[in-house]
Amino acid sequence: MVRHPAQSLFLGTFPMGLATIINMIVFVCVPAWGTWAIYLAWALWWVDAVMAVFTCFYLPFVIMYFHKTELSTMTAAWLLPIVATIVAAASGGVVAEVLPNPNHALWTVIVSYILWGTGIPLAMVVLVIYFQRLTVHKLPAREVIVSVFLPLGPLGQGGFGIMQLGKVALRVFPETHTLDMAAGNAGEILYVVGWLIALIMWGFAIVWLFFALASISRSKFPFNMGWWGFTFPLGVFTVSTTTLGKEIPSMFFEVLGTIFSIFVTLLWIMVACETVRKLAMGKLLFAPCLKDLEGIQQAQARKHFGEKAV
Repeated sequence: MVRHPAQSLFLGTFPMGLATIINMIVFVCVPAWGTWAIYLAWALWWVDAVMAVFTCFYLPFVIMYFHKTELSTMTAAWLLPIVATIVAAASGGVVAEVLPNPNHALWTVIVSYILWGTGIPLAMVVLVIYFQRLTVHKLPAREVIVSVFLPLGPLGQGGFGIMQLGKVALRVFPETHTLDMAAGNAGEILYVVGWLIALIMWGFAIVWLFFALASISRSKFPFNMGWWGFTFPLGVFTVSTTTLGKEIPSMFFEVLGTIFSIFVTLLWIMVACETVRKLAMGKLLFAPCLKDLEGIQQAQARKHFGEKAV
């Protein structure tokens, strides 16, 4: 049973890790191994979709029902369980693009749109609460200050996902005669609307990027495992930027995406090297969001045995 908010949030990262493996299979293994690798990726994607839905639905409810939370202690890590469905939706667009059967691709696209619809609105709700928390209770503690970058995750991945699904719908809808009653090609509408939504989300992400950079500039913060929280949101924001550059096409977005890509790569190398160094020194295995877990568990145990004694 999940009893601590941090446990809930860490469980939310599992479907996202699987989605990364699925994308790797599509981009690397499918060109080398052929059709069977496509269906391997597709099968894994269905597993990932189920895990993502469970994560997105159940873990926020766990936080509501089992945990006593306060606005002042909230961090953007609350987004992690929700982002799972957004990542699965984007990964579904990647998998659908290589599926040889148009009907299989169609249903993958439709399910991916549903996943996108479960994650993005809920993420926006959490962002509103998080914005209130920042304005009322100031910035998070310096140990978890890197969490201010997490809002870039749903915005960046959501923007890429809706563009990718639009690209696949543009091809699949005419092949499967989906929405033939619509004037023109319904896939064209989804493609254009997806690009527009992605551009709007990119603009909103710029606002949160400014808040994040301004926040970390206010104080020094120690290295810990939370630094890996830099890589995902900045990485998916970079993917959204480069995809916009390809779709418009735009030299501005292409150059900016290249700069972001170089920066994220160097950041990943730095965090990885520092992680290895700290691990060798025995000073790494400390997660700031878990620092109070042991104390809470001990207090719960004392309360439990105390009630039994009575």
